Amino acid sequence: MTTNQRPHAFARLFLLAGVAALVMTSVSPVAADEKPNVLLICVDDLRPELACFGVPYIHSPNIDRLASKGRIFRRHYVQAPTCGASRYTLLTGRYGGASNGAIFQRAEALKNDPQSVPPSMPAWFRQNGYTTVSVGKVSHHPGGRGGSDWNDDAQPEMPNSWDRHLLPAGPWQHPRGWMHGLANGEIRRNAGDMDVMQALDGPDTIYPDGVSINEALRQMDQLTSASEKPFFLAVGILRPHLPFGAPAKYLKPYVNAELPPTPHPTKPEGKTTWHGSSEFMKYNRWNRNPNTDAEFAIEVRKHYAACVSYADAQVGRLLERLQQAGAAENTIVILWGDHGWHLGEHAIWGKHALFEESLRSPLIISYRGISKPGEPTDSMVETLDLFPTLCEIAELPHPDFVHGVSLRPLLDDPAAAGHPAIAYRSAARTIRSDTHRLILHKDGYAELYDHKSAAGETKNVADAHPSLVKELTKQLEQRLDR
Repeated sequence: MTTNQRPHAFARLFLLAGVAALVMTSVSPVAADEKPNVLLICVDDLRPELACFGVPYIHSPNIDRLASKGRIFRRHYVQAPTCGASRYTLLTGRYGGASNGAIFQRAEALKNDPQSVPPSMPAWFRQNGYTTVSVGKVSHHPGGRGGSDWNDDAQPEMPNSWDRHLLPAGPWQHPRGWMHGLANGEIRRNAGDMDVMQALDGPDTIYPDGVSINEALRQMDQLTSASEKPFFLAVGILRPHLPFGAPAKYLKPYVNAELPPTPHPTKPEGKTTWHGSSEFMKYNRWNRNPNTDAEFAIEVRKHYAACVSYADAQVGRLLERLQQAGAAENTIVILWGDHGWHLGEHAIWGKHALFEESLRSPLIISYRGISKPGEPTDSMVETLDLFPTLCEIAELPHPDFVHGVSLRPLLDDPAAAGHPAIAYRSAARTIRSDTHRLILHKDGYAELYDHKSAAGETKNVADAHPSLVKELTKQLEQRLDR
């Protein structure tokens, strides 16, 4: 199947008996030297704000170095502009719920009727002889558990998926505290009392990622010394998630930096998926609003950039330890952003919209023997393509239950064809083609944006192109089986 082909709706349906047989299939373990390891790095709220994605003022040397050895997907789109739903798709390879509760809903379905739920990506690798370990925020809750503090072992987010699913909370006490922590153990209790951005002097461990990456390095040491099995290690990096806190050394390169102006910074007219940036606005902003205070907007963008550089440093630590362990040559490395993030475009400071800025995120795949390393591709791909792609590279059985397609043709030839990208939120769906974006609301209202035009996603041209709206609507409905 080529990358511009998709299974028809009927081909994606499967009988419960078939799924039961698939889930229960016994797969013989394989020797570690016969299968590559997998290092999956998930970065929270990371838009393509990286030097290797054409943003020169960003300091991201470690990710840039990874990109120079692999394939940069410059038009990668997620399925949902929110953490939980996007990670659901990453981990299952399937279209799913539009809310942050999607992964827990799957866990509940798995408990109630296990034969009806196909394996997750880590479960599939585990069934095929891999040791699977997760550290940090890989599913929605850091550490992958429910409960009031997200540390209840009786409520796993991804049952049967991980041999170990870890989140050392350090001074932040528990995963919930770690998730929105600032320096030196500060926990978010009332968001209005917590600063939206911060940069204090100290080592990386004064902020949450420094502690969790230490654990990821320990796990990598353990996995690379255990040669009987290949490993699938997923590491979730929290920053640049709100609040924008990072050690001061990562802010210093941006203090006097000249940032380019924000494109189309005004609130759109008419019906759109615009929102009031409540996640950002609920923090302490010292009574300043970046939509009306240009100086404050620049300050926020610089703190976001500092968080990106802090995240990049954590990526560097992982890659360095992989190299030191002698495992780099036999490891597939993936860097994936769970969705984009608006930094003032459309007067939004956050995600959750169906505009380009919320849905486009970085994707880099690197492994030994990749064709034309360092050459990017502008072909369009989706997050749900990662599951079948990794299976093909690792020579695992193809997971017939996924909705994506393998990106191997693009890994072999960056000029190969891509395919339109689908995304959704609770009240609207969207399809992105090479030239247009259609956003279709539940009440039938359509937004159509022409990316060949300088106006981009600021001018709704749906009324002028009814036939294109109809064609893209048909493609959207076919893909989502609605």
